[in-house]
Amino acid sequence: MSQQFKSVLLVGGAGFLGSHLVQQFRTNKPDVEIHVFDIRPFPEKLAKYFTFDPKEITFHQGDLTSAEDVSKAIKDSKCQVVVHSASPVHGLGKDIYEKVNVLGTQTLLKVSKELNIKAFVYTSSAGVIFDGSDIYNANETWPIPKVAMDGYNETKAAGEDMVLKANDPENGFLTIALRPAGIIGPGDRQVVPGLRQVARTGQSKFQLGDNNNLFDWTYVGNVADAHVLAAEKLLNADTRDAVSGQAFFITNDAPAYFWTLARAVWKADGHIPAKTVVLPRPVAIVAGYLSQTVAGLLGKEAGLTAFRAKVVTATRYHDITKAKTLLGYKPQVDIETGIRYTLEWLNEVV
Repeated sequence: MSQQFKSVLLVGGAGFLGSHLVQQFRTNKPDVEIHVFDIRPFPEKLAKYFTFDPKEITFHQGDLTSAEDVSKAIKDSKCQVVVHSASPVHGLGKDIYEKVNVLGTQTLLKVSKELNIKAFVYTSSAGVIFDGSDIYNANETWPIPKVAMDGYNETKAAGEDMVLKANDPENGFLTIALRPAGIIGPGDRQVVPGLRQVARTGQSKFQLGDNNNLFDWTYVGNVADAHVLAAEKLLNADTRDAVSGQAFFITNDAPAYFWTLARAVWKADGHIPAKTVVLPRPVAIVAGYLSQTVAGLLGKEAGLTAFRAKVVTATRYHDITKAKTLLGYKPQVDIETGIRYTLEWLNEVV
C-alpha cells in the first residue's frame, strides 16, 4: 500500500536537475504541493522551457548549511518528502564541495530527522566508484574507492554514505541514493555547451583516446523520473524495505562510444570535422599533465587536464537492473532526442 504525501521539498530545485524535478513531480504528482529550497530563485530563462507556471511553486531561499534556514523551509512547506539534489557543478575547488555536499547534506539530514520527514531522496553520482580505471557494466556491489578521482565525487560519496547510514525504518525515516551518469538536457551548462565550444574554437579535430570506450549518458528528465519513483517506493509499504538504505545507478541504459555524443552535437550544429587527429590514451594523459603545468606557470586555466583525459578515455558504463527491478525505472527519452532538446534550449537562450 502506498502512503500518499501532500508536499515535497526540492532542495536545489532551482538548478539544472532541480528544475526538471519540479517538472516531473508536477506532471506525475499533480496533487502534491511543490516547494523549492535554493540559494537563488528559479532562473527565468529555464522556466520558459517547462510547462508548469513558476508561480505555482513555493520558493524558499536559504543556505543549505544553515540549520535555521533548512528548518524554516521544512516547517513552512509541511513536507513529508525531501529530495536533495543541490550540488555545485564540476570543476570547482574542493572547499565548496565540502561545504555543500558534506556539511550541507549533514545539516539537511539532521534537521529532516528531527522534523519527522518520512522519505529522503539523495542525488549521488555514478562517479563515486570511478578511480580512473575502466568500469564495465558496474552494478551497486562495486566498491567505492578509497582514493577518489576528484573533489566532486569524493564529497558525493561522503554524502551518500551519510544518507544511507541515516536510514532508520524503525523510527520512520527512510533514505535512498540515486547515482545518475553523464546528465544532459535543457539547462545543461557543461556537457553539451562544452562540446559546442570545442567545435567553435576549432578543436574538434582532436580526439582523445581511440573511441573504443563505452560511456553512459542520461537524459535529465529520466533522472528526474527516477527521483519521483524513489519517493513513491519509499512511501509504499510493499516496497520500502527493499529500496530504503539502498543506492541505485540511473542511466539511459544505452552506453555509446564516448565521442558519439560529441559528433552528434556537432552534426546537429552542421559541423563535421574534415579530419581527426587521435591522441592515444597514454599520450592524452601525459599531454594533460603538461598542459596543467604550463597553465599553472602562466597563471591560466588549463584547457586539457590529466583528469579530463582520464574521464574522456575510460570505459564507464553501468548495469541498471536494480533500478529497473526495484524502482520500476525505465528511460522515457532516448539520448538522440535528449540532444535535440538540449540544443533547442541552448539556441533559445544564447
